[in-house]
Amino acid sequence: MLPFPVLMEVVIRMLVAVAIGCIIGIDRDLHGKPTGMKTLGLVSLGACLATMSAMGFSVAAPSANADVSRVVQGIVTGIGFLGAGVIIQNPDQNRVRGLTTAASIWVTAAVGIVCGLGLWSVALAATVILIALLTIGRLIEKSLHRQWLQKPPAEREARSLPDED
Repeated sequence: MLPFPVLMEVVIRMLVAVAIGCIIGIDRDLHGKPTGMKTLGLVSLGACLATMSAMGFSVAAPSANADVSRVVQGIVTGIGFLGAGVIIQNPDQNRVRGLTTAASIWVTAAVGIVCGLGLWSVALAATVILIALLTIGRLIEKSLHRQWLQKPPAEREARSLPDED
């Protein structure tokens, strides 16, 4: 059984990880993407738990620990498979969908790892940067997409064909 102060720190780390995952997931939910608040909250919580487990639920400052390093490596690899499940290729339309969702799953796991390590300033900064990127990036992409669609069909077709050697 963990001492009460340690247990409280562990619970706070898990709650922050879930909250950050949910914040990222709300953005995905608002845009009708396949992963949302619950999924990314769970991803972040799982990454946080695995990281804290590797640390033996120590609340001391993180140090260079081979066990933690291996767990982090395993999380990153495993989450890659989860993210790959949301990527869909449609060769008929020459489109790939789900890359941003897959990337958001991966980054959410990384933020969960940071929460598991108790590095609050890094977790907060990463969350702010991630939400800003998703928000501002979406606006820029929509603007670029509108410009692309205003081009004549022949020009769009010529630019979208793969180069032949």
